[in-house]
Amino acid sequence: MSVLSCCPRPPRRAACLWRRAALLAWLTPWLAWAQPQDGTAALTQAQRQLAAGQAAAAVEVLQDWLRAHPADVQAQLLLGVAQASAGDAAAAQATYEELTRQYPELPEPYNNLAVLHAAAGRLGEARAALEAALRARPDYATAHRNLGDVYAQLALGHWQRALALQPDQPGLPERAAALRQLLQSAPRP
Repeated sequence: MSVLSCCPRPPRRAACLWRRAALLAWLTPWLAWAQPQDGTAALTQAQRQLAAGQAAAAVEVLQDWLRAHPADVQAQLLLGVAQASAGDAAAAQATYEELTRQYPELPEPYNNLAVLHAAAGRLGEARAALEAALRARPDYATAHRNLGDVYAQLALGHWQRALALQPDQPGLPERAAALRQLLQSAPRP
């Protein structure tokens, strides 16, 4: 997951901006899937606003649209993306959790929920959400890739704890360094 990183954390303000940018980058491939099928001006406008970095405006447009069209799943998913991009992870999480209750057969809300959990350092919850996405759709490549990234972060965390407990373990420092390097150099979506 591109929101996960082994590198030292940047200063708090920069970290927040970095996480938001990484979160939007990770969710952006979903935006291509979410192209409005009925050509609605509101969804198109919200997508343009998101692409232009105007997430708060996109949230307003989508909330207005959803008041009139509460069953529009596409708009609900896009609302979660906009909320996360605007820095309101709690609202985005609530949106995605509601979608998983209403539409458990859809993998995208689980995947996006996993992004939020991972960004908050809750890797176990991210793993569980991605596993739910794969139960809903076993051929969902994005969830497989993201689950691999979560497992890599979990592995690195365990290796680092093992090293802290027993620093002289042969080969482990090199393995941890190699995985850290791999995660840092992974291409961002």
